[in-house]
Amino acid sequence: MIRVALDAMGGDNAPATAVHGALLAARADLRVLLVGDPAAIEAEIAAHPDLPGRANVGIVPASEKVSSHEDGARAVRAKPDSSVVVTCRQVRAGDADAAVSMGNTGAMMAASALHIRRAPGVLRPAIATVIPTRGGYTVLLDAGANAEAKPEHLVQFALMGRLLAQTVLQRPEPRVGLLSIGEEPERGDALVQAAHQLLVGTPGFVGNVEGRDIPRGSVDVVVTDGFTGNVALKLYEASAEFILGEVRAAARSGARAKLGGLLLRPAVRRMRDRLDPDLYGGAMLLGVQGPAVIGHGSGNAVAVRHAVDVAARAVSENIIGRLSEALSPAADSPAAT
Repeated sequence: MIRVALDAMGGDNAPATAVHGALLAARADLRVLLVGDPAAIEAEIAAHPDLPGRANVGIVPASEKVSSHEDGARAVRAKPDSSVVVTCRQVRAGDADAAVSMGNTGAMMAASALHIRRAPGVLRPAIATVIPTRGGYTVLLDAGANAEAKPEHLVQFALMGRLLAQTVLQRPEPRVGLLSIGEEPERGDALVQAAHQLLVGTPGFVGNVEGRDIPRGSVDVVVTDGFTGNVALKLYEASAEFILGEVRAAARSGARAKLGGLLLRPAVRRMRDRLDPDLYGGAMLLGVQGPAVIGHGSGNAVAVRHAVDVAARAVSENIIGRLSEALSPAADSPAAT
C-alpha cells in the first residue's frame, strides 16, 4: 500500500477541501494520512459519510499551521509542529512514501528541503509542472523554486524534466527546449546563452524555444529559471481562464449563440477539462529524497485528489530513485550554490 501524507491545513479552504479530496483519492492500495488538527479533520470526515475512502485515511496530529501570507522559510523554522512540517517529517521518518500540500509554496519547499532533504548530486531542487499543449502535455520547470539560477542548474533541470516526461507522459525520447527570446543560440541573456552551450549534445536537447512554442507543444520539456517559469505558468493559467470565460460569454450573447452553444457544449466541456489547472494534479518538487507535490491553494477537492494521485504515481514509478541514479555522477562534482 502506498502512503501519502497530506497537509490538511494547507490551502484556501482547509481543512474542508483537503479532507474531501483525500476521501476521493483514498482506496485499498492508497492510504492518505491527513496531517493537522484532529478535531477539525474528524468533523470534515463526518461530513462525507458516503465516500468509500473513509476506511483508508488516517490522522496525524499537528498543532500549528502556516498561512499563505507568511514567509515560508521563516514559518517552517518558527513552527516545527506545523502541518506542512509534520507532513514532510512523515516521509523522512518512513511513515509515508510521499508528501502533498496545497498550502504555502515557500513553506512546502523549505520543509521538503529541511526534512525530506535534497537528493545526492542535486544542485538545486526544481518545481516541475505538467501543462496542456496542442501536442498533449509538456513539462515546465523550474516553475518557481529558484528565482535565480546558474547554467549548471538548468542542465540538471533538463535531465530531471526529461525523466519526468518519460515516466509520467510516457515519452520514450522526450525533446527538451531552453526557454529564450529567440531560437538562435546567441539569443537570450547571459544565463540562457551559457546554459545553451552546456546543453548542446545532451540527450533530447533540440535548442532554444520561445514562449509561443509552449502551447504549440513543440517540445516535451521546457527548461527555464524559477522566476521566468513562474511568470510563464501563471500567465498560461490566466490565459486559459480568460479564453474559457470568453467562450462562455459568446455562447450566451444571443438566441442563435445560445443554440450554437448547446451544440458545442460537449466540446467546450472537453476543452475546459483540458485547460483546468485543478486537473493537472499539482507540481512536483524534483530533487529531494522523497516525492513532494505542491498544489494550488485555491484548488478544489478534485485538485487535491489529483495531487495525491500524482504523488502516488511518483512512488509507484520510483521517480525519485531513478532521478538519484541518473544524477549520481554529479555527486562527485563541486556543488554549485
